[in-house]
Amino acid sequence: MIDLLHFEYRSQKALKAYANFYADYRLKLLAALAMFVIKASPVWGIPIITANIINLLTNGQKEIGWAIAVQFAIGTVLIVQNIPTHIWYVRILSKTTRSVEMDLRSSLCTRLQQLSIPYHTNSKIGVLQTKVLRDVENIEMLTKLLFDSLPNIFFTVVVAVAVTTMRAPAFLIFYALTVPAAVVLYHLIRNRMSHYNRRFRRSMEDMSGKVVEMLKLIPITRAHNVEAAEITKINAKLERVKTSGLRLDYLNAIFGALNWVVFMMFNLITLATAAYICHKGYIKMGVGDVVLLTSYFNAIAGGVMQLMNTLPAITKGLESVKSIGEVLECPDIEQNAGKPQIAKVDGAFAFEQVGFRYQGSDDHAVDGFSLAVKAGETIALVGPSGSGKSTIMQLIIGFIRPTSGKILIDGQDMNGLDLRSYRRFISVVTQETVLFDGSIRDNIAYGVPQATDAQLQAVIDDANLREFVDRLPDGIDTEIKENGARLSGGQKQRLAIARALLRNPRVLILDEATSALDVESEALIQEALDRLIKGRTTFIVAHRLSTIRNADRIVVLTHGRIAEIGAHDELLARDGIYANMHRLQTGGRLNSDATTTV
Repeated sequence: MIDLLHFEYRSQKALKAYANFYADYRLKLLAALAMFVIKASPVWGIPIITANIINLLTNGQKEIGWAIAVQFAIGTVLIVQNIPTHIWYVRILSKTTRSVEMDLRSSLCTRLQQLSIPYHTNSKIGVLQTKVLRDVENIEMLTKLLFDSLPNIFFTVVVAVAVTTMRAPAFLIFYALTVPAAVVLYHLIRNRMSHYNRRFRRSMEDMSGKVVEMLKLIPITRAHNVEAAEITKINAKLERVKTSGLRLDYLNAIFGALNWVVFMMFNLITLATAAYICHKGYIKMGVGDVVLLTSYFNAIAGGVMQLMNTLPAITKGLESVKSIGEVLECPDIEQNAGKPQIAKVDGAFAFEQVGFRYQGSDDHAVDGFSLAVKAGETIALVGPSGSGKSTIMQLIIGFIRPTSGKILIDGQDMNGLDLRSYRRFISVVTQETVLFDGSIRDNIAYGVPQATDAQLQAVIDDANLREFVDRLPDGIDTEIKENGARLSGGQKQRLAIARALLRNPRVLILDEATSALDVESEALIQEALDRLIKGRTTFIVAHRLSTIRNADRIVVLTHGRIAEIGAHDELLARDGIYANMHRLQTGGRLNSDATTTV
């Protein structure tokens, strides 16, 4: 596979970047082009044979049977050869385009895996999906267009002009005058049709947006008993689409007929002009040549019109090249290459005046954060929204790097380590559990493909999943849909805990792991988390203070800085920010001296 990850795309024109995609397939493309020229030869060869046969019939010769047979034989060979050559052409071109399609998608997926988490945070999933799917498809369509249309147009025009030059060179003047006029009239009519097509597309998009909105609102609509009002609204949109569609159909019929009449009239003018010139003897040519010149006018005018029609598609394909290049050449890559790997993690952390500021922001999300964490210690982070909790978690995972200060893991600066090897020793359990379309087994063993049945059964028990799994029709091999659509929040969380247990991490990140759950689910999950936390360095982010009271230390953050630090009882005794937060959640009396926002 060609290495597409190290080309320069921004400094090149789109056409050159496009050519780079096919750098390893140039010989195959040339072979495909050769096959195309051979397979398409009847398009420009049969008119010549037709003219020759008509000339034989009209030149007064008596014995023309053998000559006609020769022309017939040549025509038969030209036509029949299209079967094998077309198959070979499609085979060569398809293999090439599909290979480049795979190369591009593989390179895009590879680069997306390498790009930093902030890049993905700031990018819309739909946009990235479009680059991988539709933009690559546009490039494939561009290649097929270039090989299916442009060579046909080019060789048809070249052969038509060459044969006309040999048989009736003066008739080239007629081509030069009439072909541009026919093309201009064709496009004036076509542009008018495009205007009405755009108006209809906009009404369809408006209706599509309303349908999406209606589908999203169905639960709310049903709950408020306003189905009739929604149906009235959608019917109004559908009526507008119907009216717009009818107008478009009528106009397309008018302009389509007008377009066809214009083109056919030019063909008729060409036939009449060639016949008149032949009859008067202004140009020496046979009756068959009259038919030939008419056919070639049709071919030249049609080819030029086809070329004009393909230009938007070519432009669209080259825009997709630039779009893909934005990802393939993006410099925002997590730098791990050449850095030493970690073979063992104990779980001791040291944060030394760590600061972090997001790009484009004037304020620090984290500022002067210093903390020493012993291996196996449980640290809880609490504070109002925007206090820096999530940023610290991302720094611990290595998704982002400090903009000032440093983080040490077992005495080594994380900036100097291959973080991919470090992440083998960590697990993350978040509020939103990500599940994929597959079995329970696949989802628990994600990232640990070598897990045995005994290991899987053990973590199912430790995650309090046994009763749930035993009720399933196929047990651990039961298939679940993407994101576990039919699972409760508590079941999803316990699956995430089982996944984390199977990895047997040294460092554990719990980000709101028990929020938004009912009391029974929270109790089951908290019991499973207690097993998961045991003996591991654990960082917990939680708004519900009841879930962190057993943490070794609780770090209270405000505006990215440490405001308080200590155990649960110790912080309550201080009667500061944490105590106020605790009273807010338990309904106690606030201390006006401690200021915070929960």
